[in-house]
Amino acid sequence: MHPADAPAPTTPAPHDGATSPRRRDAVETRRLLLGAALHRFATQGYVATTVREIADDAGVNAALISRYFDSKEGLFEQCLTGVSTELGTTARAKTLDEVAASMAEQLVGPYSAEHPNRLVLLLRTSGDARAERIRLETLRTYSLGLVAVAGGRADGPGGEERLLRAQLALSVALGVALMRSATALEPLASAGRDDLVGPLRSVLHTLLDPGDTLS
Repeated sequence: MHPADAPAPTTPAPHDGATSPRRRDAVETRRLLLGAALHRFATQGYVATTVREIADDAGVNAALISRYFDSKEGLFEQCLTGVSTELGTTARAKTLDEVAASMAEQLVGPYSAEHPNRLVLLLRTSGDARAERIRLETLRTYSLGLVAVAGGRADGPGGEERLLRAQLALSVALGVALMRSATALEPLASAGRDDLVGPLRSVLHTLLDPGDTLS
């Protein structure tokens, strides 16, 4: 299924926020808003999406977007910032082997169905200058995280090459996730964790290991 054809998140019917038969806690409300926003932003774009549409999809009062995310822009940023966790660059990942294993886990894990929408946000222009800066900064932050995991710095000697390597590695991660979610190409589509860890580890070491050269 193409990302744009993915069904909207299943949520309770909209309500006015004051007469709900049950009160949602903050964590659940944030989760519902993020899921609804992720789908809307990915399928119809940032500019065309309204906070009212997101709130209606989530079944909450639109005022809660300001409460939990400050603004539509803040909600968009939160939709993107989760990508580093989902694709493996986490604070817990200290080595390239751990990043490879984490990537593989996420690509075949229970939340892998969310990748198409999130990746669409990363790879398409938003149509809004501020949202575009957020998108590019998210990509850059992910790349810098990979540089750090590889034991380097982007602002030191050889930093430009290290950042290039990290961006190539990011391209691999995004490509694998998109191919698995948007095509039925076998054996990639049904590959499991153990099938993916080895190749991902090899690619990451080749691209990010400072002992190797790109020439």
